[in-house]
Amino acid sequence: MSNTPMAASPLTRAVLEIDEYVSGLGWDQPARLFALVDTARLRTDQPSLADRLGLPDEPDTSGLTPIEQDEVPTDQPLDEFLGTIAWPDAVVGCALAVERLMLPPSAEAQVPEGLNEAKLARWVAEHPDRQEVRMTVAVLRDGARDSALRLREKDTSTEVLTGSDLVPGLAQALTATFAE
Repeated sequence: MSNTPMAASPLTRAVLEIDEYVSGLGWDQPARLFALVDTARLRTDQPSLADRLGLPDEPDTSGLTPIEQDEVPTDQPLDEFLGTIAWPDAVVGCALAVERLMLPPSAEAQVPEGLNEAKLARWVAEHPDRQEVRMTVAVLRDGARDSALRLREKDTSTEVLTGSDLVPGLAQALTATFAE
């Protein structure tokens, strides 16, 4: 049973649904990519798939249905992988759930100069103020975006932060997957 508020926009509901699904898999998961399709259109165009997904058989069903895609490669930087994606017209949006280490803004002044990417990652991983976070970011073709952030130390559905500009760089990278 979803804890997603019904008053939320369809995009927010999709982000929270994905966050809840990935949360159920536990932490230390690979990145997960989802296509977002219009639920009513899916029900009309592909009723057998809609049945397999357990979608309601109601003609006025509104909202977005997330469909998990194949595994995101771990041997390639995420931004490079996202640059290889092209979506068919039936996909109205996409979402990505990814775990990262995060530091508070106060730690920015402490970053040693001259670190390459690997050394910077190690420095962040060893920093005492680091936080493990799961970011779920979704975008639509029309430019709408939303995201959910879940801290590992506050891993409950009531502690999930949502907003459209929480992870702007990732939202921009996902939006670019719809560029023609």
